[in-house]
Amino acid sequence: MERDPLLPAGGRQRRPTAESDGKRERILQAAQTLFHAQGYASTTMAQIVGALGVTKPFVYYYFQNKQEIFEALSWRPTVACFTVLDFPASDQRPAHEKVQDGLRQLIRATIAHYPAAFFPYREPQCYRPEYLAQSRRLANHFYQQLCMLLEQGRASGHFDFRETRITAQAACSLPGFLYHWYRPDGRLDAQAMEQELLLLALRVIGLRAGPPSEENP
Repeated sequence: MERDPLLPAGGRQRRPTAESDGKRERILQAAQTLFHAQGYASTTMAQIVGALGVTKPFVYYYFQNKQEIFEALSWRPTVACFTVLDFPASDQRPAHEKVQDGLRQLIRATIAHYPAAFFPYREPQCYRPEYLAQSRRLANHFYQQLCMLLEQGRASGHFDFRETRITAQAACSLPGFLYHWYRPDGRLDAQAMEQELLLLALRVIGLRAGPPSEENP
């Protein structure tokens, strides 16, 4: 997978291959474990190198520094979460169905990208201004779409709420709170957690048509 153009070009790599993508993924996974366990400030490039059992040039070939690794890990869930409402023009479903689908996918993406999805909540001070600006653009795009769909759903009688933006942010904040307490090996598995959070989000937006199907869309 090629590096997203919104992210800085890293290391010396110029033309990704299947082999180089695999090596890059090894670095990301090792770094993710360290960042999650001990935080950004306490994690060093030397520790990442040590966890991989490789030489420093191996890591620096793909990444310039630990911040670039941290941002690469954070960018994946950011994109996955804030593009869930980018439905194709051919999708003619009504607004209330799109909102339910989007909220489900948002929650699912947050859980699937554990623990990197929670890095921005835990350590928001660790990102470059350029990175934060791109993240905000994605988030603003997402909330513009969601607010539009919510208002359409309210007009059709499927939603019952007052302030559109507040409702949108409240519904989407539910998966964000997972970073305080979520554990993959907890009492509820990923699918059950997804369903519980979705039902809560649908209450926030005042869904009148009843809960969605238990089956995944």
